[in-house]
Amino acid sequence: MIGFLRGRLVAKQPPRLVLDVQGVGYEVEAPMSTLYELPETGAEVTLLTHLLIREDAHILYGFASEAERTLFRSLLKVSGVGSRTALGILSGITVEAFSRCVHEQDVALLTKIPGVGKKTAERLLVEMRDRVTSGPAGVTGVSAPGAPPGASPSAEGEAWSALVALGYKPADVSRMLGKLETQGRSTEELIRQVLQSLA
Repeated sequence: MIGFLRGRLVAKQPPRLVLDVQGVGYEVEAPMSTLYELPETGAEVTLLTHLLIREDAHILYGFASEAERTLFRSLLKVSGVGSRTALGILSGITVEAFSRCVHEQDVALLTKIPGVGKKTAERLLVEMRDRVTSGPAGVTGVSAPGAPPGASPSAEGEAWSALVALGYKPADVSRMLGKLETQGRSTEELIRQVLQSLA
């Protein structure tokens, strides 16, 4: 098991990033909550990791905090919740907010997260109740091909791809980005603004 990675951040293309660890490039998928915390490319970072082994792939997931990784692992134990949905939850809500949601049995808030329908939300509230009774818990990824029609590889294009990867409809993402002043904004800033608007 790989517990953490420390290395130079080579690429940051939400929700995927690449870390150079002593000459080996590790591809890591991370929730937006972690990507918000990362420095610019070229800097050294440390990420807590979870290695998921499937028949067709070995996938590394990276997290900025132990609370995020713990919640991710707990979510994977919920019936019907896979890694894509778990990343989406961590990208759409903080660990603390998820904990409040479970304690308050707030189905409506969970169903606002892409990929979480009413049945899944109800199952999460039931199965996670005993797992978030103490300490921090909270919420909210996954990769999208392409970019908005006619877009160049810019912050806006990267934001569009990341948001579609998180499960938002391309038309909705294009509409929300169209309302923002994108000049001079970073990819992370644009994603944060759209997520706030959609929430």
